[in-house]
Formats: sequence, C-alpha cells, structure tokens
Amino acid sequence: MAKLRITDLARMAGVSVQQVRNYVELGVLPPVARTASGYRVFTDAHSEALLIVRQLAEGHGWERTRTIMRAVHARDLATVLATVDASHAELDRERAGIARVLGAFDTLGNGPATGRPRQPLRIGEVADVVGVRAPVLRLWEQRGLLAPDREDGTGYRLYGQDELRKAEVIALLRRGNHPFPVVRAVLAELGPQGRPDRVRAELAKREQELNERSLRRLRASAALSAYLER
Repeated sequence: MAKLRITDLARMAGVSVQQVRNYVELGVLPPVARTASGYRVFTDAHSEALLIVRQLAEGHGWERTRTIMRAVHARDLATVLATVDASHAELDRERAGIARVLGAFDTLGNGPATGRPRQPLRIGEVADVVGVRAPVLRLWEQRGLLAPDREDGTGYRLYGQDELRKAEVIALLRRGNHPFPVVRAVLAELGPQGRPDRVRAELAKREQELNERSLRRLRASAALSAYLER
C-alpha cells in the first residue's frame, strides 16, 4: 500500500495534522507503524479509515464513533453492531415520543390518554417514562415548568396526567436544544387559553430535524457497512 505523510493524510481528509495525531492517540485509526527514526508511517488504510470516522461522527456523534472504530480495529463486531443499533434506537424513541405527545392533545385536561397509567406517578416512575433522571425533573419544577402534587403524609411528589404530558413535552424540546424560555412559551399554549396548533408546529419542526438526523445516521451506517466488507 502507498505510504503517506501525515500532512498528505490531513489534506486528503480536510482536517488538521493535529487532528490526525489526536485520532491516532484515541484509537479511531488503525495502528500506525513507525520508521527506524520514529516517524509515523500512514497508508491508504488510514486514509480510508479517516474518511469513515468523519462520516460516522456526522451521523452518530463523536462518542459513538470512537466506540465503533475502536471495536472495528479490535475485530469486535458485536460491539460495533450493538453501538449502531443503540444509535438508531435512540431516534426511534424520540420519534415515538413526538407521536405520543401529539396524540395527547385531544385528551389533555379530559382524563388519561388510552393505554397510559390512570393513577398519579411518583418522580422515579415519571423519569422512566420521560427518559430523564429524577434530578432533571426537580430542576424543571424549580424553574416553574412543572407543579406536581404532594402525597399526604409522605410529601412525595405525585404527577397526574397533565404533569406527565408536560414533562414529555419539556423532554422533547430540551432534546432539541430549545432554551427554557421557548419551552415555557410552548407549555403556555397547552393551557385552556392556549393554542395547541403552535405546539404541533413546533413538534413538526422537531420531527423534521429528526428525519434529517436519521438520514445522516443511515448514510453513516451504510458507509460503515461498506468499510467492514472491504
């Protein structure tokens, strides 16, 4: 295979020389041989791996890319596939969350939605449903976004259907990096005097962003599959 200088490799991939060094140290590129004088020896294999790293990072994010490529070099196919599957499943959960919130508008304030628990939930149960940690729910309460009831005697937080739906909306918007003022404005539209159509529009925008992320993730997975075949 043709030998490449690190400057040639960086130029071909559109990254800096220091980034290439970082990728080597992090283990996302194949092992690099050295000459007798200590210079790194790169080949076409490193060039191809570097391009895959860039595609994976765009689709699956840097942390998963590092896990995937380290597993590739260790010939640990199970970890590669598990990491990719988890990445796609994450988007599926977000998509299901959007559908669940949109479907809840018709019943908001009119009793529990079909298939959802009728009794109030405690904070740990809500955290599991929404997909966040309990301290995050307490933070949202401190910011005035949630107002759970308190259980007589114990003082434990109890979340009814309305509060549960609010928590789901907040979680979806925060995953989309919407700031708290925007979240607060959206929640205001869920009240009796609000306009749910505005929330629907915001969630439709969130779904479009999700579709774009899904396509990037799909392209990255396809590129990885081709790389593994080669």
